[in-house]
Amino acid sequence: MIKVSDYPQLVFVISFFVLSLSGWIGAIFLRKLRKWDESKREDFGIIMGATLTLLGLLIGFSFSMAINRYDQRKNYEAAEANAIGTEYVRADLLPAADAAKVRALLKNYLDQRVLSYTTRDRQQILQINARTAQLQAELWSAVLAPAAAKPTPMVALALSGMNDVLDSQGYTQASWSNRIPAAAWLLVAASAVCCNLLIGYGARDAKAERILLLVLPLIVSISFYLIADIDSPRGGVILVQPENLLSLVESLRGH
Repeated sequence: MIKVSDYPQLVFVISFFVLSLSGWIGAIFLRKLRKWDESKREDFGIIMGATLTLLGLLIGFSFSMAINRYDQRKNYEAAEANAIGTEYVRADLLPAADAAKVRALLKNYLDQRVLSYTTRDRQQILQINARTAQLQAELWSAVLAPAAAKPTPMVALALSGMNDVLDSQGYTQASWSNRIPAAAWLLVAASAVCCNLLIGYGARDAKAERILLLVLPLIVSISFYLIADIDSPRGGVILVQPENLLSLVESLRGH
């Protein structure tokens, strides 16, 4: 399913347009609907300050959620590289023919895992996922056969390691699907719109202050862009790099 938050640049453009429009609606139309009373400016300032504070808190919470999810994806990438590397070593516990087969499959599997991090094309991603699932089935069969033929504690250790390899990919996939909820986006967006409506309504001279009316939309839009960028596993420029997986590829190249 395609999400707008997968495209941070689009989030910025839409946010800036909607928030800027909200400011002008407040300055032009709200003032016509409800005449401004200068004697109530102090009360209005209190409401405006509380609304802006709430918006700042919501943006901060959203940024924190995005950072936590980004860190989680990084941790799972490292855990997956460790699981594959450990199982590559444990392949020595299997009979020679089975060990060679498992190592060859693990190298192919490792290449697919690296591609899953570096590829953005949706069709290629589907192909990578299909190939990954196929290799997982082959890897499990490769260790299951010797485990069934000779169920020793040593072979069981290799079987357990393969289970960790398969589980780690599942955890990684789940972390990539763990995004900021749509309800959170709607809440922070609604708060931003309300703030800009109030700022426009409270502006003394909207025409003279038209540049100032764009300051908050610009700052909030940049914040939304950064949150969407960090939260998106593939759509932004701040992405989890498969550093540990690539390091493992280099270390296994001579084996």
